[in-house]
Amino acid sequence: MTTSAPSPASDDPAHYPGLRTDEAEHRALAHGWTTVRMLPPGSVVTMEHLEGRLNFEVEDGRVRRAWSG
Repeated sequence: MTTSAPSPASDDPAHYPGLRTDEAEHRALAHGWTTVRMLPPGSVVTMEHLEGRLNFEVEDGRVRRAWSG
């Protein structure tokens, strides 16, 4: 029996807001995201899409918003 690796495609970023940043990062990596980027509110971000990256807008140690790319 083969076991497939976790895939970020099956992990919805909508489940992350409200989580503590350490918990969110651990969960994201366990679900197959290769890069987790944490940004303060209002940060200027590049518009390039990076496959496997999960972005978090964080404030007061919690995820406010999450999106892929």
